Amino acid sequence: MKKLAVIILTYNEERNIEECIRSASFADEVVVVDSGSTDNTVAMAEGQGAKVHIHPFENFAVQRNVGLEQTDADWIFYLDADERISQEAAKDIRRAAEENRQAFYDIKRVNIVFGQRMKYGGHGPDYPQRLYPRGHVKWEGVVHEGAITDLPLEHLKGELEHYPYDEWDKYFTKFNQYTTLMAEKMYTAGKRANMCNMFSHAFFGFIRFYFFKKGICEGKLGLILAVNHYFYTMTKYVKLYYLQKKEGK
Repeated sequence: MKKLAVIILTYNEERNIEECIRSASFADEVVVVDSGSTDNTVAMAEGQGAKVHIHPFENFAVQRNVGLEQTDADWIFYLDADERISQEAAKDIRRAAEENRQAFYDIKRVNIVFGQRMKYGGHGPDYPQRLYPRGHVKWEGVVHEGAITDLPLEHLKGELEHYPYDEWDKYFTKFNQYTTLMAEKMYTAGKRANMCNMFSHAFFGFIRFYFFKKGICEGKLGLILAVNHYFYTMTKYVKLYYLQKKEGK
């Protein structure tokens, strides 16, 4: 019988962690890699039977690789604290691990934003890659990290429910965090910003989010999120611009 572990990254996730771990209870082991939470995340995770390892945050890829080192499981499923595994997905994840087919797997993820189940726009369903044989995966990347593997891709049945935003304070906390990380990533890659591309990228980001991806079909929330995406795109280029100015000095 193949051992299956679910790895969860956390930082101040006391509102999510118990329900998240309960949705992963079908696994042989749940490993939580915590970045130094100042709330009750660690105690609550341990109370649900998870193995907790505390590691200072460097970037998301490092945290995911640290999780790999905390288990000897044959198969690894990566789960975010604000996600829940459906019963159908749980059965198929277990099936894939037992079959031990040398492949990695993606799964449909449905985003539920401020209580609205999103079908369109930039928050429409996506297909993140989450299930891997332990010896065939390594993560790279500062933000929007990716797994490096040489295996073929397969698909899991069922879905993840993703609750990325339920409060605007949380939305803008992530907004600030991710625009900073993206600006640093672009700067390291040699990209540079000017007044023209600050606004042109933001404009086309809005068009893609609202029209090409049909965010318009999500009503009032679709428009609000598309406008915020305009400012998200502009902000990461503004931050890149000021990184350049600092370099000039």
